[in-house]
Amino acid sequence: QVQLVESGGGLVQAGGSLRLSCAASGIIFGINNMDWYRQAPGKQRELVATISSGGSTNYAESVKGRFTISRDNAKNTVYLQMNSLKPEDTAVYYCKAQNAWGNVYWGQGTQVTVSS
Repeated sequence: QVQLVESGGGLVQAGGSLRLSCAASGIIFGINNMDWYRQAPGKQRELVATISSGGSTNYAESVKGRFTISRDNAKNTVYLQMNSLKPEDTAVYYCKAQNAWGNVYWGQGTQVTVSS
């Protein structure tokens, strides 16, 4: 089993920044991709950013140039640096990990609220 714990959410004004963290523990051997998703009220959960074990990244068009995903394999932690935040970025942000055997794990989520 893998446990994922997100932190770093909060309330910020438009144009501000937040840095989310997702710490993995448990049987973390074989984890490859780690992702950040978000879900706004009344909307489906959407992929925000992904990072492979080798460091390759991909982003949703809506966050390109504003968000940066990174990982520290020594600390088993993935980060999401969010700059130039907009009210439409308001959502619960979730961390997701997948291992080489296809098992998927989710964190409990952290709320990000951007005021206008």
